[in-house]
Amino acid sequence: MARAARWDGAAGWGRAAGLRPRLTLLATGLVALVSALLLWLGWVLVGTVVATTTAFPTGGTVRIGGVEVPAESARAAVAAAARSEVLRAGLIAFPLVVVAAALVSWMLVGRVLAPLHQVIAASRRLSASSLGERVALQRARGEVAELAAGFDAMLDRLQAAFEAQRRFVANAGHELRTPLAVLRTEIDVTLQDPDADVAELRRMGHVVRDAGRRCDELVAGLLLLARTEATGPLGEPDLATVNLADLLVSELDDVAGAAVEHCLSVRADPVPARTRGDEVLLRRLVGNLVENAVRHNRDGGWIEASTATRAGGDADVVELVVSSSGPELAADQVGELFEPFRRGPVARTARTRGSGLGLSIVRAVAVAHGATVDAIPVPGGGLKVRVRFSSAVSAPGPAVSQGPSPASLPAHVPGPG
Repeated sequence: MARAARWDGAAGWGRAAGLRPRLTLLATGLVALVSALLLWLGWVLVGTVVATTTAFPTGGTVRIGGVEVPAESARAAVAAAARSEVLRAGLIAFPLVVVAAALVSWMLVGRVLAPLHQVIAASRRLSASSLGERVALQRARGEVAELAAGFDAMLDRLQAAFEAQRRFVANAGHELRTPLAVLRTEIDVTLQDPDADVAELRRMGHVVRDAGRRCDELVAGLLLLARTEATGPLGEPDLATVNLADLLVSELDDVAGAAVEHCLSVRADPVPARTRGDEVLLRRLVGNLVENAVRHNRDGGWIEASTATRAGGDADVVELVVSSSGPELAADQVGELFEPFRRGPVARTARTRGSGLGLSIVRAVAVAHGATVDAIPVPGGGLKVRVRFSSAVSAPGPAVSQGPSPASLPAHVPGPG
């Protein structure tokens, strides 16, 4: 118990003392140890050297330090006097050397640790509203410079994350307020109209239903996006063999009515393409791409969707491509489409279906599966999105997707008239 108490006390002192006093004490202790060792060696060597000198003739006397001693004991007397002189000088020089070492160590350690104190001061000044500050050490070298550079890089990532979070919260609040404002306005107007008939009430009911649907889509999208981003990369227990071609056929079948309504020409090439992944998330990824292709298209436009397994570097790659016509997009606008609540040229307050989270969810699901997503604008208007999975499965695995077979989807879905 006493030993444990002493250890705890020493550890507590070490934590409270700081790095500079501890390094100074360590350097001073090493200098004191080396100085004491040198003093002892000098004392031993002086006596040994004197003891090996030529002896005086016997029978006489020798005067040493004003004292006459027999010649036989002259060497021993000289050795003792030399050792005494070395010891006297050493006892004077030893504390001076130790004090000088302590002062020099304190100053040198302070200079070495000065950049570290700048990093500590910068970290204490930081808050959510001052993440723009950086350490930016110019003259530091070695490990301290690497620490400062790593700290600045971490601040860059934190600032980007906080800014993205602020944008996300602001956009989510705006998106939620819009349908809620529509609900409140429609209800207030109807309640204040004493002559509201059944037709007016039905109209209000349709508006309220559409606003409720938009809220539901938004909340469901936010939950799916949060769950996908929070889980990170999927582990092996979460993976199963999934045929993207089956998912593509199933999702195209779900939007066939909307495609006919807008006179869209749909060309599909669902070649079997098996990969390892979460079937629910992959179905949402494919569904979002297909729904976006229909929702952000133009009347009389076209949609092309395909799956394939292609040869990669070390392994085969599964590829999903969905292209569609639509509004013209600049190349620098494409990256913004993967941010939450971005709908390209369509205003965020426009009365369009969807929550603006489609491609954000696509990117999050792809990242969770270790896949890559890229998009390019189509000449004349539209967008082409390609998702590449690096984990292709050559042999058929257990049936996971229960969508219709690729043969059940026509290669062309004509519009009416």
